[in-house]
Amino acid sequence: MTSKLRAWPVFVAVAAVALAGCGTTEAPEEESKGGDSALTLADSRGKKVELDGPAKRVVGTEWNGVESLVSLGVDPVGVADVKGYTAWDTAAPLKNKPTDIGTRGEPSVDTVAKLKPDLIIATNDLSDAAVAQLSKAAPVIVLKSADATRQIDQMKENLKLIAKATGTEDKADSQIEAFEKKLAQGRKKLADAGLDGEQVAVADGWQEGNQVSVRPFVKGSLLTDVNTELGLKSPWKVKGDKAYGLGATDVEGLTKVGDARFVYIANATDGGDPFAEGLKDNAVWKSLPFVKKDQVHRLPDGIWMFGATASMSDYVDALVGALTK
Repeated sequence: MTSKLRAWPVFVAVAAVALAGCGTTEAPEEESKGGDSALTLADSRGKKVELDGPAKRVVGTEWNGVESLVSLGVDPVGVADVKGYTAWDTAAPLKNKPTDIGTRGEPSVDTVAKLKPDLIIATNDLSDAAVAQLSKAAPVIVLKSADATRQIDQMKENLKLIAKATGTEDKADSQIEAFEKKLAQGRKKLADAGLDGEQVAVADGWQEGNQVSVRPFVKGSLLTDVNTELGLKSPWKVKGDKAYGLGATDVEGLTKVGDARFVYIANATDGGDPFAEGLKDNAVWKSLPFVKKDQVHRLPDGIWMFGATASMSDYVDALVGALTK
């Protein structure tokens, strides 16, 4: 995976954003396994995962799982693409120096095995073959990475499942409570500023030569679901994939969002700014209403668009701050 693709879920390629998620939407179950501390958990596959007790040495193959671990006070011993995580997920910075286990799409089984983990947290974006190989090193819990019909609920369920596996349920409850409070505060600030019902188009993008491609976060994406909770509306007309709610368009497609404000995410250390830099001399870009009205907002680097409650809380702060300044 090239550097500029770090911001994408591991399954997304340059020319395609649609790939179905798998797993169940049912809440995970927990049973006694025989012993006061032993656990049996059901993951997104409906597969029972047995643990001798709350996991302490945990490896994360995808950044949303890593973020949840750190937020719950569990320092992972292994993380996929540590450099990428550090650049893209500043809401839950790594407090230790975990071993880099390789890429999110192809973690090194040998490296993971040497860490002697109690548990591996993966997502259904990882291939079945890779999960099978990892399961030889330690029990694997597979999270459902995304669900465009219920992103916020899915995010909370993933956090709760990781908390059950690590004995940190109280911290998960606190994280969710803090996120919901953040939503309520953000919605009030926007309403007080007269922005209830405001049209806001959220996107990121990338540049290849002189061509800028735009990836809209449409209905069903996590960011748009959060925006909806804040009282905002999405002007995007393009369709997204059924897992992440991600669409695809170009600068011409931006003409269809009308008078909406435009909010985007970029990263200085990974791909730069495809809008401010890549489109600065583009006639279509300069003609867009939100450009003419100076209603283009780049959010701070390090907000992971597919993260957990910590990232989404940072997103709420950044978005509300940008729209109300």
